[in-house]
Amino acid sequence: MKNNVPISSARKMLNKVPEITLFFWIIKILSTTVGETGADLIDESFNIGLDGLTLIFGTVLVVTLVFQFKSRKYIPGIYWLTVVLISVVGTLITDDLTDNYEIPLEITTVVFTILLAATFAVWYKKEKTLSIHAVDTTKREAYYWIAILFTFSLGTAAGDLLSETLEFGYLVSIAIFGMMIAAVAISHFGFKLYTVAAFWIVYILTRPLGASVGDYLSQDLESGGMGLGSEITSVIFLAIIFATVVYLSVTKKDVIENSYTHDDLMNK
Repeated sequence: MKNNVPISSARKMLNKVPEITLFFWIIKILSTTVGETGADLIDESFNIGLDGLTLIFGTVLVVTLVFQFKSRKYIPGIYWLTVVLISVVGTLITDDLTDNYEIPLEITTVVFTILLAATFAVWYKKEKTLSIHAVDTTKREAYYWIAILFTFSLGTAAGDLLSETLEFGYLVSIAIFGMMIAAVAISHFGFKLYTVAAFWIVYILTRPLGASVGDYLSQDLESGGMGLGSEITSVIFLAIIFATVVYLSVTKKDVIENSYTHDDLMNK
């Protein structure tokens, strides 16, 4: 049965997000890793505290979002810069709450889970779809980026909770989140788990996966890491992200050529 989704009165535009390809997940995981190591590197390099860093990078993010919202179509460079900045800001927010305000990771994990669930609930109630193939109005794009921010903050909190507070360690955490993603993939492709639900579950899980990978690569040997340091890890991953985004900008392999019709959204 088709779902009759009301057409928003907001301005219509081409879809503002990339198609979900292998490149999408590669850059997404790399950006989550950069968010973790980049936030650590920034904190180590500038002696202004997490409050100041969160304010500065939050401001840069807002400026980048202005360009993202003003564009009428998906532009790889602007989109992925926004994702990387949200990854850094989401990490800084969680670290600030934990380190400066001494809010336990158990609480921040629960709070960000509730905020994310509330965002999805309001988004669906207002728009009748959570499909990324329907991010074609300003209102839907706003819901999309709010959800993305909460996924990054939640992922940071959940990843640190598992690997550090519960002392599972980075490698075990990577394995746990990797198996959870594999389980979702099997549920989707083998048992027809709803596509939109599968996407958002994996999107959430790739954040703590990437954070754990970043910590494992950057932390010293005594802490259970490989000892590459935040600077080397961030530079390597940023270089790969940059090269991939340039490739996508040229080839346009991740451009959604046409938005799906409103009646088709619930079947995607």
